[in-house]
Amino acid sequence: MPWFSRLALMAIVLTAGFLTVRSAITATVDELYQSQTIVNGQGEKNRQAGFKRCLDAVLVRVSGDQRLPAKPAMSALRDKAGSFVTSFRYRDRMEGIPNHDDQGTYDRPHNLYCQYRPAVIDPVLASLDSRPWLAERPRLAVFLATERGARHFTLDAEGERGELMRESLDNAAGPLAMQVALPKAAALSQAGLVDKTLRDAGMAMLDATARKVGADQALAGSLVWSDKELGWIADWRLAMAGKTYKWQVRGVSFDEAFRVAMRGAAQVLSGNGQP
Repeated sequence: MPWFSRLALMAIVLTAGFLTVRSAITATVDELYQSQTIVNGQGEKNRQAGFKRCLDAVLVRVSGDQRLPAKPAMSALRDKAGSFVTSFRYRDRMEGIPNHDDQGTYDRPHNLYCQYRPAVIDPVLASLDSRPWLAERPRLAVFLATERGARHFTLDAEGERGELMRESLDNAAGPLAMQVALPKAAALSQAGLVDKTLRDAGMAMLDATARKVGADQALAGSLVWSDKELGWIADWRLAMAGKTYKWQVRGVSFDEAFRVAMRGAAQVLSGNGQP
Protein backbone atom coordinates (compact mmCIF):
# COMPACT_ATOMS: atom_id res chain seq x y z
CA MET A 1 0.00 0.00 0.00
CA PRO A 2 1.47 3.43 -0.91
CA TRP A 3 2.60 5.39 2.13
CA PHE A 4 0.42 8.37 1.30
CA SER A 5 -2.72 6.27 1.72
CA ARG A 6 -1.97 5.55 5.37
CA LEU A 7 -3.09 7.57 8.34
CA ALA A 8 -0.58 9.97 9.87
CA LEU A 9 1.27 8.51 12.80
CA MET A 10 0.92 10.15 16.18
CA ALA A 11 3.48 12.92 16.71
CA ILE A 12 5.38 11.14 19.49
CA VAL A 13 5.93 7.37 19.37
CA LEU A 14 7.64 5.51 22.18
CA THR A 15 9.46 2.28 21.30
CA ALA A 16 11.77 -0.01 23.23
CA GLY A 17 14.83 2.06 22.52
CA PHE A 18 13.78 5.16 20.62
CA LEU A 19 11.70 8.24 21.11
CA THR A 20 10.58 9.52 17.73
CA VAL A 21 11.66 13.10 17.17
CA ARG A 22 9.69 13.50 13.99
CA SER A 23 7.39 10.62 13.12
CA ALA A 24 4.70 12.45 11.17
CA ILE A 25 4.43 10.51 7.94
CA THR A 26 2.79 12.74 5.37
CA ALA A 27 -0.58 11.04 5.11
CA THR A 28 -1.94 12.33 1.83
CA VAL A 29 -0.85 13.35 -1.62
CA ASP A 30 -1.99 16.89 -0.82
CA GLU A 31 0.44 17.07 2.08
CA LEU A 32 3.33 15.78 -0.01
CA TYR A 33 2.71 18.26 -2.82
CA GLN A 34 3.07 21.38 -0.70
CA SER A 35 5.86 23.61 0.54
CA GLN A 36 6.39 26.78 2.51
CA THR A 37 8.77 29.68 2.90
CA ILE A 38 9.02 32.97 4.83
CA VAL A 39 8.18 36.26 3.11
CA ASN A 40 8.18 39.85 4.34
CA GLY A 41 4.48 40.57 4.02
CA GLN A 42 1.82 39.86 1.46
CA GLY A 43 2.90 42.19 -1.33
CA GLU A 44 3.07 40.95 -4.91
CA LYS A 45 6.86 41.26 -5.19
CA ASN A 46 7.46 39.24 -2.04
CA ARG A 47 4.83 36.70 -3.05
CA GLN A 48 6.47 36.07 -6.43
CA ALA A 49 9.86 35.62 -4.74
CA GLY A 50 8.20 33.20 -2.32
CA PHE A 51 6.65 31.23 -5.16
CA LYS A 52 10.12 30.68 -6.60
CA ARG A 53 11.49 29.34 -3.32
CA CYS A 54 8.41 27.17 -2.81
CA LEU A 55 8.81 25.68 -6.28
CA ASP A 56 12.38 24.67 -5.48
CA ALA A 57 11.22 23.21 -2.17
CA VAL A 58 8.30 21.18 -3.51
CA LEU A 59 10.35 19.66 -6.34
CA VAL A 60 12.95 18.45 -3.83
CA ARG A 61 10.26 17.32 -1.36
CA VAL A 62 8.39 15.26 -3.94
CA SER A 63 11.42 13.79 -5.73
CA GLY A 64 13.97 13.57 -2.90
CA ASP A 65 16.61 14.93 -5.32
CA GLN A 66 18.43 17.91 -3.83
CA ARG A 67 20.26 18.57 -7.12
CA LEU A 68 17.19 19.85 -8.95
CA PRO A 69 17.39 23.54 -7.89
CA ALA A 70 20.89 23.77 -9.41
CA LYS A 71 19.80 22.59 -12.86
CA PRO A 72 19.99 25.28 -15.59
CA ALA A 73 16.38 24.63 -16.62
CA MET A 74 15.19 25.84 -13.21
CA SER A 75 15.80 29.47 -14.18
CA ALA A 76 13.00 29.46 -16.75
CA LEU A 77 10.72 27.47 -14.44
CA ARG A 78 11.20 29.96 -11.61
CA ASP A 79 10.18 32.81 -13.92
CA LYS A 80 6.70 31.26 -14.06
CA ALA A 81 6.70 29.70 -10.60
CA GLY A 82 3.32 31.17 -9.70
CA SER A 83 1.65 29.35 -12.59
CA PHE A 84 2.34 25.98 -10.93
CA VAL A 85 0.63 26.93 -7.65
CA THR A 86 -2.87 25.53 -7.11
CA SER A 87 -3.56 27.63 -4.01
CA PHE A 88 -1.66 29.55 -1.35
CA ARG A 89 -2.21 31.04 2.07
CA TYR A 90 -0.34 33.09 4.65
CA ARG A 91 0.25 32.95 8.37
CA ASP A 92 1.48 36.07 10.16
CA ARG A 93 4.56 35.05 12.14
CA MET A 94 3.90 37.97 14.50
CA GLU A 95 0.25 37.10 14.97
CA GLY A 96 -1.08 38.73 18.12
CA ILE A 97 1.70 41.35 18.20
CA PRO A 98 0.43 44.86 17.33
CA ASN A 99 2.00 46.72 14.41
CA HIS A 100 4.85 49.02 15.40
CA ASP A 101 4.38 52.67 14.43
CA ASP A 102 3.33 52.74 10.74
CA GLN A 103 4.24 49.10 10.12
CA GLY A 104 1.61 47.26 8.14
CA THR A 105 1.10 43.71 7.01
CA TYR A 106 3.17 44.49 3.92
CA ASP A 107 6.41 44.24 5.87
CA ARG A 108 5.54 41.80 8.65
CA PRO A 109 7.10 38.33 8.27
CA HIS A 110 4.64 35.70 7.09
CA ASN A 111 4.79 32.01 6.34
CA LEU A 112 3.70 31.46 2.75
CA TYR A 113 2.18 28.02 2.17
CA CYS A 114 1.84 26.78 -1.41
CA GLN A 115 -0.26 23.84 -2.56
CA TYR A 116 0.39 21.99 -5.83
CA ARG A 117 -1.23 19.18 -7.81
CA PRO A 118 0.59 16.04 -8.99
CA ALA A 119 -0.78 16.60 -12.50
CA VAL A 120 1.17 19.87 -12.60
CA ILE A 121 4.34 19.02 -10.66
CA ASP A 122 5.00 15.55 -12.06
CA PRO A 123 5.48 16.85 -15.64
CA VAL A 124 7.83 19.52 -14.28
CA LEU A 125 9.88 16.78 -12.64
CA ALA A 126 9.87 14.80 -15.88
CA SER A 127 11.20 17.86 -17.73
CA LEU A 128 14.10 17.82 -15.27
CA ASP A 129 14.72 14.08 -15.82
CA SER A 130 13.30 13.34 -12.38
CA ARG A 131 10.26 11.59 -10.93
CA PRO A 132 8.09 11.54 -7.79
CA TRP A 133 9.29 9.50 -4.82
CA LEU A 134 6.04 8.00 -3.54
CA ALA A 135 7.38 5.04 -1.57
CA GLU A 136 6.95 5.17 2.20
CA ARG A 137 9.88 7.04 3.66
CA PRO A 138 11.75 4.91 6.18
CA ARG A 139 12.16 5.94 9.76
CA LEU A 140 15.83 6.76 10.22
CA ALA A 141 17.51 6.11 13.53
CA VAL A 142 20.02 8.95 13.85
CA PHE A 143 23.28 8.01 15.59
CA LEU A 144 25.21 11.24 16.11
CA ALA A 145 28.51 11.91 17.91
CA THR A 146 29.32 15.54 18.69
CA GLU A 147 32.59 17.14 19.75
CA ARG A 148 33.50 20.71 20.67
CA GLY A 149 36.90 21.02 22.28
CA ALA A 150 37.00 18.86 25.40
CA ARG A 151 33.24 18.46 25.37
CA HIS A 152 31.81 15.50 23.52
CA PHE A 153 28.62 13.47 23.71
CA THR A 154 26.28 11.27 21.71
CA LEU A 155 22.97 12.91 20.91
CA ASP A 156 20.11 10.98 22.48
CA ALA A 157 16.36 11.30 22.80
CA GLU A 158 16.17 12.93 26.20
CA GLY A 159 19.47 14.48 27.34
CA GLU A 160 19.19 18.13 28.40
CA ARG A 161 22.29 19.25 26.49
CA GLY A 162 20.87 18.04 23.19
CA GLU A 163 17.52 19.85 23.34
CA LEU A 164 18.31 22.49 20.71
CA MET A 165 19.84 19.92 18.38
CA ARG A 166 16.77 17.68 18.65
CA GLU A 167 14.54 20.60 17.75
CA SER A 168 16.81 21.45 14.83
CA LEU A 169 16.76 17.87 13.55
CA ASP A 170 12.98 17.91 13.71
CA ASN A 171 12.87 21.14 11.71
CA ALA A 172 15.24 19.72 9.09
CA ALA A 173 13.15 16.58 8.57
CA GLY A 174 9.82 18.29 8.02
CA PRO A 175 10.36 19.95 4.62
CA LEU A 176 11.34 16.59 3.11
CA ALA A 177 8.57 14.59 4.82
CA MET A 178 11.26 12.47 6.44
CA GLN A 179 10.94 10.41 9.61
CA VAL A 180 13.76 10.55 12.14
CA ALA A 181 14.28 9.10 15.59
CA LEU A 182 16.96 9.43 18.24
CA PRO A 183 18.13 6.64 20.56
CA LYS A 184 17.61 6.73 24.27
CA ALA A 185 20.80 6.89 26.30
CA ALA A 186 20.12 3.41 27.69
CA ALA A 187 19.86 1.94 24.19
CA LEU A 188 23.15 3.56 23.18
CA SER A 189 24.86 2.26 26.29
CA GLN A 190 23.52 -1.26 25.80
CA ALA A 191 24.83 -1.27 22.22
CA GLY A 192 28.21 0.11 23.33
CA LEU A 193 27.72 3.18 21.15
CA VAL A 194 29.41 6.01 22.98
CA ASP A 195 30.57 8.95 20.90
CA LYS A 196 34.03 7.59 20.07
CA THR A 197 32.98 4.03 19.24
CA LEU A 198 30.03 5.32 17.25
CA ARG A 199 32.32 6.97 14.71
CA ASP A 200 33.98 3.64 13.94
CA ALA A 201 30.83 1.50 14.00
CA GLY A 202 29.95 -0.23 10.74
CA MET A 203 26.68 0.57 9.02
CA ALA A 204 25.56 -3.08 9.13
CA MET A 205 25.81 -3.03 12.92
CA LEU A 206 24.04 0.34 13.16
CA ASP A 207 21.26 -0.78 10.81
CA ALA A 208 20.74 -3.92 12.90
CA THR A 209 20.59 -1.84 16.07
CA ALA A 210 18.08 0.52 14.46
CA ARG A 211 15.80 -2.36 13.49
CA LYS A 212 15.93 -3.87 16.96
CA VAL A 213 14.35 -0.77 18.44
CA GLY A 214 11.71 -0.15 15.81
CA ALA A 215 13.39 2.05 13.20
CA ASP A 216 13.99 0.96 9.62
CA GLN A 217 17.65 1.85 9.19
CA ALA A 218 20.44 4.04 10.50
CA LEU A 219 21.76 7.45 9.58
CA ALA A 220 25.16 7.90 11.23
CA GLY A 221 26.97 11.17 11.67
CA SER A 222 29.49 13.22 13.55
CA LEU A 223 29.63 16.93 14.33
CA VAL A 224 33.04 18.38 15.17
CA TRP A 225 33.44 22.08 15.93
CA SER A 226 36.23 23.83 14.02
CA ASP A 227 37.54 27.22 15.13
CA LYS A 228 39.37 27.47 11.81
CA GLU A 229 36.18 26.91 9.81
CA LEU A 230 34.08 28.97 12.23
CA GLY A 231 31.48 26.25 12.35
CA TRP A 232 30.75 22.56 12.50
CA ILE A 233 32.27 19.91 10.26
CA ALA A 234 29.52 17.34 9.69
CA ASP A 235 30.08 13.87 8.23
CA TRP A 236 27.13 11.62 7.39
CA ARG A 237 26.79 7.95 6.40
CA LEU A 238 23.87 5.89 5.16
CA ALA A 239 23.77 2.41 3.63
CA MET A 240 21.52 1.33 0.79
CA ALA A 241 21.58 -1.70 -1.51
CA GLY A 242 24.93 -2.88 -0.17
CA LYS A 243 26.66 0.48 -0.59
CA THR A 244 27.60 3.02 2.06
CA TYR A 245 27.11 6.62 0.97
CA LYS A 246 29.13 9.36 2.65
CA TRP A 247 28.82 13.13 2.46
CA GLN A 248 30.19 16.12 4.33
CA VAL A 249 29.63 19.81 4.94
CA ARG A 250 32.10 22.18 6.63
CA GLY A 251 31.94 25.42 8.56
CA VAL A 252 28.18 25.49 9.13
CA SER A 253 25.69 25.82 11.97
CA PHE A 254 24.23 22.60 13.31
CA ASP A 255 20.91 23.69 11.78
CA GLU A 256 22.49 23.59 8.33
CA ALA A 257 24.35 20.38 9.18
CA PHE A 258 21.00 18.68 9.86
CA ARG A 259 19.46 20.11 6.68
CA VAL A 260 22.40 18.67 4.73
CA ALA A 261 21.87 15.34 6.49
CA MET A 262 18.20 15.18 5.54
CA ARG A 263 18.72 16.30 1.96
CA GLY A 264 21.49 13.75 1.50
CA ALA A 265 19.50 10.93 3.06
CA ALA A 266 16.48 11.73 0.91
CA GLN A 267 18.62 11.75 -2.21
CA VAL A 268 20.06 8.32 -1.45
CA LEU A 269 16.80 6.73 -0.33
CA SER A 270 14.88 8.06 -3.34
CA GLY A 271 17.36 6.38 -5.68
CA ASN A 272 18.96 9.61 -6.87
CA GLY A 273 22.52 8.61 -6.00
CA GLN A 274 25.42 10.25 -4.22
CA PRO A 275 24.57 13.43 -2.28
